[in-house]
Amino acid sequence: MAIMPFLQYGHLTATILLPGVALLLYLLGLAIYRIFFHPLSRYPGPLLAKVTDLYSTYHAWKGDRHLEFWRSHEQYGPIVRFGPNSLSFNSATGLKEIYGFKANVRKGDFYLAFPAQKDAFSTHSAVDKAAHARKRRVLSHAFSDTALRSMEKYILSHVRQLCSNLGEKGAVAAFNQSEKSERQWSEPKNMSLQADWTTFDIMGDLCFGKPFAMLTRPDNRFATDLISNAAHRHLMCGTYLPLHEYHIDKLLFRKIAGMRERYMQFSKAQAAERMKMGDEADRKDFFYYLLKAKDPETGKGFSTPELWGESNLLIIAGSDTTSTALAATIFYLVHDPRVLAKAGEEVRKAFSEVEEICSGPTLSKLQYLRACLDEAMRLSPSVGGLLPRQVLHGGMEVEGQMLPEGTVVGVPHYGIHHNPQYYPDPFAYKPERWIADSESGVTAETVGVAHSAFCPFSIGPRGCIGKSMAYLELTLALARVLFLYDMRLAPGTHLGQGNVWSEFGRHRPTEFQLKDTFTSAKDGPLVEFSESNRQ
Repeated sequence: MAIMPFLQYGHLTATILLPGVALLLYLLGLAIYRIFFHPLSRYPGPLLAKVTDLYSTYHAWKGDRHLEFWRSHEQYGPIVRFGPNSLSFNSATGLKEIYGFKANVRKGDFYLAFPAQKDAFSTHSAVDKAAHARKRRVLSHAFSDTALRSMEKYILSHVRQLCSNLGEKGAVAAFNQSEKSERQWSEPKNMSLQADWTTFDIMGDLCFGKPFAMLTRPDNRFATDLISNAAHRHLMCGTYLPLHEYHIDKLLFRKIAGMRERYMQFSKAQAAERMKMGDEADRKDFFYYLLKAKDPETGKGFSTPELWGESNLLIIAGSDTTSTALAATIFYLVHDPRVLAKAGEEVRKAFSEVEEICSGPTLSKLQYLRACLDEAMRLSPSVGGLLPRQVLHGGMEVEGQMLPEGTVVGVPHYGIHHNPQYYPDPFAYKPERWIADSESGVTAETVGVAHSAFCPFSIGPRGCIGKSMAYLELTLALARVLFLYDMRLAPGTHLGQGNVWSEFGRHRPTEFQLKDTFTSAKDGPLVEFSESNRQ
């Protein structure tokens, strides 16, 4: 009888241990299979990435996923296995073959983590090709040249407010000690914040017929943090879908998940308020086109969840990405006085009054201004990571590699934008690389090579539908700021810069630092403004 408790204890121990041992053996076997016997086992990459997608999730949480792609390609070469079933290609050929019109791919399951509910897919998150095509056809009317011309006056009203904000003087005039005259500079302005408020106000106006008034009302600025956290949550859950499917993110990332929920309610409220106005509103904002849309086969319009999904997309894609491009461009300009002077001179020679600066042939001819924008978007792309595509039935060939159905593929924007094969001296800010000129030694061929790998808005049928609008906003804002003001980095400030003591990839003081949240989180630079002497 004395041995009975021992037997019972042994039985209990076995009951607990056996499933655990079985699980460990399964995981070990799975790891061995993925490392040595998986169809993608021949491709190099970080060991942990070959075993689990949680490797990518970790870097998504950390905010350096874009840097990790770049580091991996530096270490392993042009093709990197960044997940058990995922490959990253760092080439212009791969870019065209994966994202081009003939590619045998669809958007990856990564995007299933984006909608707040099953039927709220947007033009951006729709995985199904037919559903995406229908939604894009509707939105294309809102982004046509005619529609943009009608919306320009609303964009300009917010650009004027930005310029007014930048010119606000500090309490004490600052002296330029190299000159004998007093010169007054504005208080230091955080250009990431100013750019955020400007682009969010523009998108509120263009989407819902009313601005969010962030440029003028501090109490309305809470939404910028909500949007950044919502995008970050999408990225983390997209890299490892069980976080989304089983709501694990609400346990592991409570703050981020909570901020995402608040953003969803915010965007839903904006959509609901606009829907009350119907399609008889005084002006044709983006929602006008969404409300008027009819499916050619069923005759039905967008459902309420679909309208909500589109509002989520328009707010994030139309504001967060453009604001990063504007802040990055100003960062690089104030860190390079030569380029800043050249860009300002080009604008001031082209226009005699600030109100002349509007869309048209004169603005379009500002070649150096456009080069400054493109070079900033190359160095610090708003979406620096990889946009995943999933190979469809029949497989496909990328860079001479035959890939089976179901393989996830993509090209990381930050990685290819810093590939010296396309951009010699890839971490230097050189707007001249975008302009063919015999004096500078830049040929039409080298400019073509640079363009072949340039993808801040992606390319192909799923490329950014708002690309033209983004360039319009950016050129209007930057040209008017350069016309009205001289600007300088606030003395003694380093906000937005890299640091030699930071991790590899964030060690360059002359590079504008971004946190990869699928879009980008940023801070700085701190810039002072003074009225320009336009003689």
